[in-house]
Amino acid sequence: MSTLAQPDLSQWSCPLPLRDYPTIVMGHGGGGQLTSELIEHIFVPAFRNPTLEGMADSCVLPPPTGRLAFSTDSYVVQPLFFPGGSIGDLAVHGTVNDLAMSGATPLYLSAGFILEEGFPIAHLAAIVDRMGAAARAAGVQIVTGDTKVVEKGHGDGCYINTAGIGVIANHIHIAPTLARPGDVIIVSGTIGDHGMAIMSVRQGLDFETIIRSDTAALNTMVATLFPFAPHLHVLRDPTRGGLASSLNEIAAQSGVGILIEERAVPVLPDVQSACDLLGMDPIYVPNEGKLVAVVAPQVADAVLARIREHEHGRDAAIIGRVTSQHPGLLAAKTAVGGTRIIPLQIGEQIPRIC
Repeated sequence: MSTLAQPDLSQWSCPLPLRDYPTIVMGHGGGGQLTSELIEHIFVPAFRNPTLEGMADSCVLPPPTGRLAFSTDSYVVQPLFFPGGSIGDLAVHGTVNDLAMSGATPLYLSAGFILEEGFPIAHLAAIVDRMGAAARAAGVQIVTGDTKVVEKGHGDGCYINTAGIGVIANHIHIAPTLARPGDVIIVSGTIGDHGMAIMSVRQGLDFETIIRSDTAALNTMVATLFPFAPHLHVLRDPTRGGLASSLNEIAAQSGVGILIEERAVPVLPDVQSACDLLGMDPIYVPNEGKLVAVVAPQVADAVLARIREHEHGRDAAIIGRVTSQHPGLLAAKTAVGGTRIIPLQIGEQIPRIC
């Protein structure tokens, strides 16, 4: 775990000075002076922007110039800090990516925190600092939020909910129902990195290199693909359930079959080793910084080249095609020349992953 940011408590003042309380207390969620100082000294400095600084019960935003996209997600990952990221980065990246997968330009986020009594304020400061940095890097603003505190033993340190608003240009039409036979399937990089980063920490696994989460905001990558509309049909970020779940869902929603080449799916050697050790298939392991693009065949090579130009897409690959055969199912050509059906999993292979 990297060094945690230390909050500046020297100017805090209240009947029970917060500098004397290095952990969250129930009063931080009570709406009084403790809450006010938590907002003033932790949240506002990290998220600062003119809309947030209005500090009203709701934020007032300018009218959109296109269709609105709206998404929300909650984050309960354990551990809170992991190689390559933290719950703070993840909360921003996850909602930004959900908006981007619909073809939206993400603009605004909300941030809701549920904190457990006794949670170290230094840890909260580090999480919030990383959230602010992730939002700035993604070009979005955190414009409203909320904090609640639950009694010790009734939470697990820190949970975060983020909701996001974006705008979709009128000429962009991307949806999981638009895959067509003949379309090409592209994945933007190696799969399973996030899930195995979490599991390697939980299980204490050591490899030649540290497996790092791929958590990243993909909206800038997606924006470079807009010129390929209307040949850009489907975008998905393969998070919970991994690549297999995303492709199964696309096949079912579009009423088509999908056939991939197992050997074409990029997997880092250490991720494959970790999966083998834990008895997992990387195609089911979650990602937090990859996308799947389903595109018309005439633009497939150009889209692949464009993705590879992006910092988070250098290992992008074409992994398969959409077919009219076996509608609603995902199949894979194996390394030995056979074909297997890859079903949706029952339940969750790796809980508390995001």
